[in-house]
Amino acid sequence: MTDELAVQLAEHELWLTAERGLALNSRLAYRRDLSRYEKFLRVRGISQLSEIGEATVSAYVNYLRELRNDEGEPQLGAASIARGLVAVRSFHRFMVTEGVASKDPSEDVGAPRVPQGIPKALEEDEVLALLGAVVGEDARAQRDRAILEVLYATGIRISELVNIDLDAVDLHDSIVRVLGKGSKERLVPVGRAARAALEQYLGSGRLQQRTARPKIADSNAVFLNARGGRLTRQGVWKIVRFAGDRVGLGDRLSPHVLRHSCATHMLNHGADIRVVQELLGHASVSTTQVYTKVSPDRLRTVYEASHPRARRASGRAS
Repeated sequence: MTDELAVQLAEHELWLTAERGLALNSRLAYRRDLSRYEKFLRVRGISQLSEIGEATVSAYVNYLRELRNDEGEPQLGAASIARGLVAVRSFHRFMVTEGVASKDPSEDVGAPRVPQGIPKALEEDEVLALLGAVVGEDARAQRDRAILEVLYATGIRISELVNIDLDAVDLHDSIVRVLGKGSKERLVPVGRAARAALEQYLGSGRLQQRTARPKIADSNAVFLNARGGRLTRQGVWKIVRFAGDRVGLGDRLSPHVLRHSCATHMLNHGADIRVVQELLGHASVSTTQVYTKVSPDRLRTVYEASHPRARRASGRAS
Protein backbone atom coordinates (compact mmCIF):
# COMPACT_ATOMS: atom_id res chain seq x y z
CA MET A 1 0.00 0.00 0.00
CA THR A 2 1.28 3.46 -0.90
CA ASP A 3 2.38 5.56 2.05
CA GLU A 4 -0.15 8.29 1.32
CA LEU A 5 0.85 10.39 4.31
CA ALA A 6 4.48 10.72 3.21
CA VAL A 7 3.52 11.49 -0.38
CA GLN A 8 1.03 14.22 0.54
CA LEU A 9 3.27 15.83 3.15
CA ALA A 10 5.91 16.16 0.44
CA GLU A 11 3.31 17.64 -1.95
CA HIS A 12 2.27 20.16 0.71
CA GLU A 13 5.86 21.26 1.27
CA LEU A 14 6.31 21.75 -2.47
CA TRP A 15 3.11 23.83 -2.51
CA LEU A 16 4.40 26.05 0.29
CA THR A 17 7.48 26.76 -1.81
CA ALA A 18 6.12 27.00 -5.33
CA GLU A 19 2.61 28.34 -4.81
CA ARG A 20 2.68 30.28 -1.57
CA GLY A 21 6.27 31.42 -1.99
CA LEU A 22 7.06 31.22 1.72
CA ALA A 23 10.48 32.34 2.92
CA LEU A 24 12.97 29.67 3.97
CA ASN A 25 12.51 30.25 7.71
CA SER A 26 8.73 29.91 7.38
CA ARG A 27 9.07 26.70 5.40
CA LEU A 28 11.45 25.28 7.99
CA ALA A 29 8.95 26.10 10.75
CA TYR A 30 6.18 24.29 8.86
CA ARG A 31 8.49 21.34 8.29
CA ARG A 32 9.34 21.05 11.98
CA ASP A 33 5.71 21.23 13.05
CA LEU A 34 4.50 18.76 10.45
CA SER A 35 7.37 16.36 11.18
CA ARG A 36 6.18 16.26 14.78
CA TYR A 37 2.62 15.68 13.56
CA GLU A 38 3.75 12.87 11.24
CA LYS A 39 5.66 11.19 14.07
CA PHE A 40 2.55 11.40 16.27
CA LEU A 41 0.48 9.72 13.55
CA ARG A 42 3.08 7.04 12.82
CA VAL A 43 3.27 5.99 16.46
CA ARG A 44 -0.47 5.36 16.25
CA GLY A 45 -0.12 3.34 13.06
CA ILE A 46 -1.73 5.98 10.83
CA SER A 47 -0.39 6.32 7.28
CA GLN A 48 -3.57 7.08 5.30
CA LEU A 49 -5.50 10.36 5.30
CA SER A 50 -8.82 8.55 5.65
CA GLU A 51 -7.71 7.35 9.08
CA ILE A 52 -7.37 10.91 10.42
CA GLY A 53 -10.46 12.37 12.05
CA GLU A 54 -11.26 15.31 14.29
CA ALA A 55 -10.53 13.16 17.35
CA THR A 56 -7.05 12.45 15.99
CA VAL A 57 -6.22 16.14 15.60
CA SER A 58 -7.67 16.94 19.04
CA ALA A 59 -5.52 14.18 20.52
CA TYR A 60 -2.49 15.71 18.82
CA VAL A 61 -3.18 19.12 20.38
CA ASN A 62 -3.49 17.47 23.80
CA TYR A 63 -0.25 15.62 23.11
CA LEU A 64 1.51 18.94 22.47
CA ARG A 65 0.09 20.34 25.71
CA GLU A 66 1.40 17.38 27.68
CA LEU A 67 4.96 17.41 26.32
CA ARG A 68 7.45 18.03 29.15
CA ASN A 69 11.14 18.84 29.30
CA ASP A 70 13.71 17.15 31.56
CA GLU A 71 12.61 19.29 34.51
CA GLY A 72 8.96 18.35 34.11
CA GLU A 73 7.94 21.77 32.78
CA PRO A 74 5.74 22.22 29.67
CA GLN A 75 7.93 21.94 26.60
CA LEU A 76 5.70 24.13 24.41
CA GLY A 77 3.94 27.36 25.17
CA ALA A 78 0.47 28.30 23.94
CA ALA A 79 1.91 30.20 20.98
CA SER A 80 3.99 27.20 19.86
CA ILE A 81 1.01 24.85 20.16
CA ALA A 82 -1.18 27.27 18.20
CA ARG A 83 1.50 27.52 15.51
CA GLY A 84 1.68 23.71 15.35
CA LEU A 85 -2.07 23.56 14.77
CA VAL A 86 -1.78 26.20 12.04
CA ALA A 87 0.65 23.90 10.20
CA VAL A 88 -1.69 20.92 10.60
CA ARG A 89 -4.64 22.96 9.32
CA SER A 90 -2.61 24.16 6.36
CA PHE A 91 -1.84 20.56 5.43
CA HIS A 92 -5.42 19.29 5.72
CA ARG A 93 -6.93 22.30 3.94
CA PHE A 94 -4.46 21.72 1.12
CA MET A 95 -5.64 18.11 0.92
CA VAL A 96 -9.25 19.27 0.57
CA THR A 97 -8.35 21.91 -2.02
CA GLU A 98 -6.47 19.33 -4.07
CA GLY A 99 -9.39 16.92 -3.92
CA VAL A 100 -7.38 14.30 -2.05
CA ALA A 101 -9.67 14.52 1.01
CA SER A 102 -13.33 15.44 1.27
CA LYS A 103 -13.19 16.94 4.75
CA ASP A 104 -10.75 18.88 6.89
CA PRO A 105 -10.49 17.04 10.25
CA SER A 106 -8.77 20.04 11.88
CA GLU A 107 -11.50 22.54 11.00
CA ASP A 108 -13.33 22.49 14.34
CA VAL A 109 -10.36 21.79 16.62
CA GLY A 110 -9.71 24.76 18.87
CA ALA A 111 -6.24 26.16 19.47
CA PRO A 112 -5.08 27.22 22.93
CA ARG A 113 -5.61 30.88 23.69
CA VAL A 114 -2.40 32.82 23.24
CA PRO A 115 -2.02 35.65 25.77
CA GLN A 116 -1.77 38.97 23.99
CA GLY A 117 1.50 40.66 24.74
CA ILE A 118 1.61 44.35 25.50
CA PRO A 119 4.08 46.29 23.35
CA LYS A 120 7.00 47.71 25.30
CA ALA A 121 7.09 51.36 24.33
CA LEU A 122 9.89 53.69 25.31
CA GLU A 123 9.31 56.72 27.50
CA GLU A 124 9.22 60.02 25.63
CA ASP A 125 12.55 61.16 27.05
CA GLU A 126 14.09 57.84 26.01
CA VAL A 127 12.88 58.39 22.43
CA LEU A 128 14.38 61.88 22.47
CA ALA A 129 17.69 60.41 23.60
CA LEU A 130 17.52 57.82 20.82
CA LEU A 131 16.73 60.44 18.19
CA GLY A 132 19.66 62.51 19.42
CA ALA A 133 22.10 59.60 19.33
CA VAL A 134 23.13 60.24 15.73
CA VAL A 135 25.80 62.95 15.53
CA GLY A 136 27.56 64.48 12.56
CA GLU A 137 26.53 65.92 9.21
CA ASP A 138 28.04 63.39 6.80
CA ALA A 139 25.83 61.40 4.42
CA ARG A 140 25.53 58.41 6.73
CA ALA A 141 24.57 60.53 9.73
CA GLN A 142 21.96 62.40 7.69
CA ARG A 143 20.46 59.11 6.53
CA ASP A 144 20.42 57.50 9.98
CA ARG A 145 18.89 60.60 11.56
CA ALA A 146 16.17 60.70 8.91
CA ILE A 147 15.42 57.00 9.42
CA LEU A 148 14.96 57.35 13.18
CA GLU A 149 12.87 60.49 12.85
CA VAL A 150 10.59 59.00 10.16
CA LEU A 151 10.07 55.73 12.05
CA TYR A 152 8.99 57.56 15.19
CA ALA A 153 7.01 60.29 13.39
CA THR A 154 4.96 57.92 11.26
CA GLY A 155 4.85 54.62 13.15
CA ILE A 156 5.48 52.75 9.89
CA ARG A 157 7.05 49.30 9.88
CA ILE A 158 10.73 48.87 8.98
CA SER A 159 9.67 46.80 5.96
CA GLU A 160 7.51 49.72 4.81
CA LEU A 161 10.29 52.24 5.33
CA VAL A 162 12.84 50.46 3.14
CA ASN A 163 10.32 50.21 0.29
CA ILE A 164 9.63 53.95 0.11
CA ASP A 165 10.50 55.41 -3.30
CA LEU A 166 11.26 59.03 -4.09
CA ASP A 167 7.94 59.64 -5.81
CA ALA A 168 6.13 58.52 -2.63
CA VAL A 169 7.53 61.45 -0.63
CA ASP A 170 5.72 64.79 -0.76
CA LEU A 171 7.68 67.20 1.43
CA HIS A 172 5.51 70.15 0.40
CA ASP A 173 2.45 68.60 2.04
CA SER A 174 4.50 66.56 4.56
CA ILE A 175 3.04 63.26 3.35
CA VAL A 176 4.59 59.88 2.60
CA ARG A 177 2.80 57.18 0.60
CA VAL A 178 3.38 53.79 2.20
CA LEU A 179 2.73 50.30 0.85
CA GLY A 180 1.62 48.16 3.79
CA LYS A 181 0.52 44.58 4.35
CA GLY A 182 -1.58 43.10 1.58
CA SER A 183 -0.17 45.73 -0.81
CA LYS A 184 -2.54 48.32 0.69
CA GLU A 185 -1.47 51.91 0.19
CA ARG A 186 -1.97 54.58 2.81
CA LEU A 187 -0.92 58.21 3.19
CA VAL A 188 1.04 58.96 6.35
CA PRO A 189 1.72 62.49 7.64
CA VAL A 190 5.27 63.45 8.57
CA GLY A 191 5.96 65.85 11.45
CA ARG A 192 8.21 68.88 11.31
CA ALA A 193 11.29 67.22 12.82
CA ALA A 194 11.08 64.22 10.49
CA ARG A 195 10.40 66.46 7.49
CA ALA A 196 13.47 68.56 8.27
CA ALA A 197 15.63 65.44 8.60
CA LEU A 198 14.27 64.08 5.30
CA GLU A 199 14.84 67.38 3.50
CA GLN A 200 18.45 67.49 4.63
CA TYR A 201 19.12 63.88 3.66
CA LEU A 202 17.38 64.05 0.28
CA GLY A 203 19.05 67.36 -0.53
CA SER A 204 22.57 66.28 0.32
CA GLY A 205 23.29 62.94 1.98
CA ARG A 206 21.41 60.69 -0.43
CA LEU A 207 23.06 62.35 -3.44
CA GLN A 208 26.48 61.62 -1.95
CA GLN A 209 25.59 57.97 -1.40
CA ARG A 210 24.18 57.56 -4.89
CA THR A 211 27.15 59.14 -6.68
CA ALA A 212 29.69 57.16 -4.64
CA ARG A 213 28.94 53.98 -6.64
CA PRO A 214 26.78 55.10 -9.58
CA LYS A 215 26.82 51.73 -11.37
CA ILE A 216 24.86 49.98 -8.63
CA ALA A 217 22.92 52.92 -7.24
CA ASP A 218 19.15 52.60 -6.86
CA SER A 219 17.61 55.61 -8.55
CA ASN A 220 14.21 55.17 -6.86
CA ALA A 221 14.88 54.15 -3.26
CA VAL A 222 14.84 56.88 -0.62
CA PHE A 223 17.11 55.14 1.84
CA LEU A 224 20.38 53.81 0.41
CA ASN A 225 23.18 51.68 1.80
CA ALA A 226 26.89 52.46 1.56
CA ARG A 227 27.02 50.97 -1.96
CA GLY A 228 24.18 53.13 -3.24
CA GLY A 229 21.64 50.30 -3.28
CA ARG A 230 18.35 50.09 -1.42
CA LEU A 231 18.80 49.67 2.32
CA THR A 232 17.48 46.35 3.70
CA ARG A 233 15.34 45.71 6.78
CA GLN A 234 18.35 44.20 8.50
CA GLY A 235 20.35 47.31 7.68
CA VAL A 236 17.71 49.60 9.20
CA TRP A 237 17.45 47.45 12.33
CA LYS A 238 21.24 47.67 12.79
CA ILE A 239 21.00 51.46 12.55
CA VAL A 240 18.26 51.58 15.21
CA ARG A 241 20.10 49.15 17.46
CA PHE A 242 23.42 51.02 17.13
CA ALA A 243 21.75 54.30 18.08
CA GLY A 244 20.06 52.58 21.03
CA ASP A 245 23.34 51.13 22.27
CA ARG A 246 24.85 54.63 22.31
CA VAL A 247 22.24 55.83 24.79
CA GLY A 248 21.92 52.66 26.87
CA LEU A 249 18.71 51.33 25.33
CA GLY A 250 20.10 48.17 23.75
CA ASP A 251 18.07 45.73 25.84
CA ARG A 252 14.90 47.81 25.47
CA LEU A 253 14.79 47.77 21.70
CA SER A 254 12.94 45.59 19.22
CA PRO A 255 12.39 46.11 15.48
CA HIS A 256 8.99 47.67 16.24
CA VAL A 257 10.03 49.81 19.20
CA LEU A 258 9.55 53.18 17.49
CA ARG A 259 6.24 52.03 15.98
CA HIS A 260 5.00 51.01 19.43
CA SER A 261 6.27 54.26 20.94
CA CYS A 262 4.64 56.42 18.25
CA ALA A 263 1.23 54.79 18.82
CA THR A 264 1.47 54.84 22.61
CA HIS A 265 2.59 58.46 22.84
CA MET A 266 -0.12 59.66 20.44
CA LEU A 267 -2.83 57.91 22.45
CA ASN A 268 -1.37 59.25 25.68
CA HIS A 269 -1.69 62.77 24.26
CA GLY A 270 -5.33 62.29 23.34
CA ALA A 271 -5.24 61.05 19.74
CA ASP A 272 -8.39 59.27 18.56
CA ILE A 273 -7.80 55.52 18.34
CA ARG A 274 -9.32 55.41 14.85
CA VAL A 275 -6.75 57.94 13.66
CA VAL A 276 -3.92 55.87 15.13
CA GLN A 277 -5.41 52.77 13.49
CA GLU A 278 -5.29 54.49 10.10
CA LEU A 279 -1.77 55.78 10.73
CA LEU A 280 -0.43 52.32 11.57
CA GLY A 281 -2.33 50.56 8.81
CA HIS A 282 -4.19 48.16 11.09
CA ALA A 283 -7.07 46.33 9.42
CA SER A 284 -8.99 46.19 12.72
CA VAL A 285 -9.18 48.68 15.55
CA SER A 286 -8.84 45.74 17.97
CA THR A 287 -5.21 45.47 16.90
CA THR A 288 -4.67 49.11 17.77
CA GLN A 289 -6.45 48.78 21.11
CA VAL A 290 -3.53 46.88 22.59
CA TYR A 291 -1.71 50.21 22.82
CA THR A 292 -4.38 51.58 25.13
CA LYS A 293 -3.26 49.05 27.74
CA VAL A 294 0.26 50.39 27.88
CA SER A 295 -0.34 53.40 30.13
CA PRO A 296 -2.28 52.57 33.32
CA ASP A 297 -1.21 55.91 34.79
CA ARG A 298 -3.04 57.78 32.05
CA LEU A 299 -6.07 55.53 32.47
CA ARG A 300 -6.25 56.39 36.16
CA THR A 301 -5.70 60.10 35.53
CA VAL A 302 -8.50 60.28 32.95
CA TYR A 303 -10.79 58.18 35.14
CA GLU A 304 -10.27 60.34 38.22
CA ALA A 305 -10.80 63.51 36.19
CA SER A 306 -13.92 62.25 34.44
CA HIS A 307 -15.90 60.03 36.80
CA PRO A 308 -18.08 62.01 39.23
CA ARG A 309 -17.66 59.46 42.05
CA ALA A 310 -13.92 59.20 41.58
CA ARG A 311 -13.11 62.88 42.20
CA ARG A 312 -11.65 63.73 45.53
CA ALA A 313 -13.73 65.86 47.85
CA SER A 314 -12.63 69.46 48.21
CA GLY A 315 -14.00 70.94 51.41
CA ARG A 316 -17.05 68.66 51.57
CA ALA A 317 -18.08 65.14 50.75
CA SER A 318 -19.21 64.57 47.21
